[in-house]
Formats: sequence, C-alpha cells, structure tokens
Amino acid sequence: MPGRHSLFWKLIVGLALFCLLIVSLHVDLDKRVYEAMSTLSMSSRQALTHFAEEAETAWKQQGTAGLDRYLRDLREREQVWAMVVNSDHQSLSSQPLGPSDLLRLDFVRSLDQKVGRPGGRPTFYVPFSDGNIRLVMELPPRLDPRYYQAQWEFVVQKVLPALLAILLGTLLYRLFIAPLVILRRQANTLSAGDLSARIGPPVAARKDELGELGRAFDHMAERLEGTVAYQRRLLRDLSHELRTPLSRLRVAADGESDPLVLRQRLDREISIMQRLVGNSLELAWLDSERPQFAREPICLVQLWDMLVEDACFETGWSNQQFQFEVDERCLVAANLTSLAQALENLLRNAIRHSPPAGCVRLAGELEGEYWHLRLIDSGPGIQVRYLETIFEPFARLDSARPGDGGFGLGLSIARSAIALQGGRLWAQSPPGSGLQMHVLLPAGQLAEQTV
Repeated sequence: MPGRHSLFWKLIVGLALFCLLIVSLHVDLDKRVYEAMSTLSMSSRQALTHFAEEAETAWKQQGTAGLDRYLRDLREREQVWAMVVNSDHQSLSSQPLGPSDLLRLDFVRSLDQKVGRPGGRPTFYVPFSDGNIRLVMELPPRLDPRYYQAQWEFVVQKVLPALLAILLGTLLYRLFIAPLVILRRQANTLSAGDLSARIGPPVAARKDELGELGRAFDHMAERLEGTVAYQRRLLRDLSHELRTPLSRLRVAADGESDPLVLRQRLDREISIMQRLVGNSLELAWLDSERPQFAREPICLVQLWDMLVEDACFETGWSNQQFQFEVDERCLVAANLTSLAQALENLLRNAIRHSPPAGCVRLAGELEGEYWHLRLIDSGPGIQVRYLETIFEPFARLDSARPGDGGFGLGLSIARSAIALQGGRLWAQSPPGSGLQMHVLLPAGQLAEQTV
C-alpha cells in the first residue's frame, strides 16, 4: 500500500478535486447563465420603459396621428411588432388589431417576467403613467438577453474546461515533471564530470517518491565525489610513499658491490612496497566497494586473548602488560575477520606509541544496544587538533608521538572496517593519559561463540 506521502495519493486527490471543480463550475455557471438569459437586464428594462414614455408623449401631444408616426418609426427602427392598447385590448392608433394581433395580446408579459424559450420573440407590455394604457411590443433583438447565448455556451462548455485542463496540466508538470527535469539536468551535469552536481532542497525536501529519488541522487553524488577525491588523494600519497623505497633500490643497485647485501636490501624494500600496496588496495576496496560483511556474535574476551598472544610473540611484551577490563560476557555483532584486523591495527598502534614497560588496557561497558569499548595506551597522547588527522591515509605524527614505522594506513583501515559493521571509531587524548581509541559496536545476542 502506498505511503501517506506517496505520489499516488496526490494524484488521486488532485484528479478528484479537478473533477469536482469541473462539475461544480459547470453546474453553477450553467445556472447563472440561464438566470442571466431568462430575464431582462436592467438596461433592457430601461430601454423598453423609455419607448413607452416616448409613445405616451406622442399620444398626449399629437394624438392619434402622432402615435401612428411614433409606432411606424419604432417598427422600422427596431424591426419589431408594436401597438398601443387600452385595458380592453383596443388599439389607440389608427391601425386596428387583427386576429393575429389579438392572439399576441393573450401572451404578453411584464418586464420582470422570464423571456421564455430560446428562438422565440417574446412580447412585453409597458404601462403608461395612468396604468390603463400600455405599449405592447416584441422584444428587440439587441435587447434580448439570449442574443449571446451560443457564445456563452461555447465559453462554458468548451473554453472553460480547456482552461482548467491547461491549469491541471501545469500543476501536474510542476508536481511531477519539473523535478524530473531537474534530475535529468543534474544527471547530465554529473555525467559531464562535474561531481558537485546536486538535486538540492526543492526536490530532496519532498516527502514523496520524487523526494526519495532526489535524496538518493544527492547521496550517490556525494559518495561518488568523496570516493573520487579519496582515491585521487590515495593515489597521490601512494606514489609519494613509493618514491622512498624505489630511491633506496636505485642507490643500492648503483653503489652496492656485495651481491648478498644487495639481495637483502632488495628483499627488504620489496617487502615494504608489498605491504604498502596491499594496505592501500585494501583501504581503497573498503572505501569504494563498501562490502556488506556477514555478522555473527563474537565473544570479545576470546578475540582479545588471541590478539594479545600474537602481539606478545611479535613485540616481546608480556601478558601482564595487556589488561582486559570489560565484562567477560561481552558479545558484539560483527564480522570476525574484519573486526580482528581492525582491533589488531589499533593494538599495534597502541604498542608502537607506548614505552617498552608500558601497558595497554581495553575497557568498556554496555550502552543501550551498543558496546562502548576504549583501547588506552601508555604513550604521551596527541594534541586535540590531530585527533581526526590520524585517521587520514598516510598520516603519521612522528614528531608528536615518537614511533618506529608504519605507513599511516592502519587507523584508516580500522575506521572503515568498523564503520561497515555498523560501528564507529574515534580518538580522545585526555590530559595526563595516553591516547584513547573509542570503538562503538552493536551488541550481539547471548549465545556461545568460539573464536
């Protein structure tokens, strides 16, 4: 079923309102037009009354002869039948009433009565001032309210629906087509290489399907722009990092005469480049592909013991230098391989920047549906302005935190891997404490899990 803000409901409601508007306007205008054309207008009544006043004046001043001249002039001027009669239906002019004239007198109507059916020539009477004598005449065509009936019917039945249809089309265009035009224009701009193209609030702020499409386009464009910029920077930094081992190889090839020493140098530099390229490719893969890792409940204490065992073997630290201060029942929902690699990178970074006799602690507690973990080293910490810089690719703060190696990719890989599992990684460096790596991971269901 379409949602409350779906275009389906907007279209249904719009069409229903349009149909109701058409019907109501048609009925209302038909009624108004009929009423306007069924009775005489005020100007028509005044004109007929003026004719009666002129006839009365001619009768009083010139008698029958004057009345005859006025009626003859009125008939010729208005092309109508006209007579002046008394209350007994007797003609006051010299022209007597014939049978057809008497028949007309049976169907005369006052000025406030309706005109009658279309096509007819209604006959009206206008009384003189004494009330007994009246002017009886056909309604002149120029005073007939039905004279423009055909034009009005054409306007009401043809022009008005057409105008409303144009209005509906304009509204539908603004509602449905205009956002698609904006989307097409921005898509063409994006395909032309302008990665800053966005749909913007006019479309993206809508709550219907077109708004969802606009937001999806903006998200895609932002991700594409970020990915391209990220990969360009990664490629630039990678090329810069490769110059050092390549330069050493060239120097060794040109100046080293001992084959054994040269071979050892080659093995060392090639291993460095292999690790550098491998880490760079992994970081680019995580950022561009954004894989969906299969999650499972992982017992954190077992994973920690495995990582500590490997760290002790690699660095010579003792188990006592690694402290686990989390509830041993802690379960996190994550991908085992990806999470192990991320925590291993964090652990190696903490060991690298801690003194030989220092310690690394893993603390944490359950906060709602997430485990909030903190990996704390024994180093001097870093300045606040570098707390985000350390997560950038190839970022090394050797001057701020003395260390002995690394390409500056471990923390970037760890942040990307944790983010792809629904978690978050950030750093803090409180005064008087080592660097704290905060990890937020979804809690797993209570179940037995072996690492």
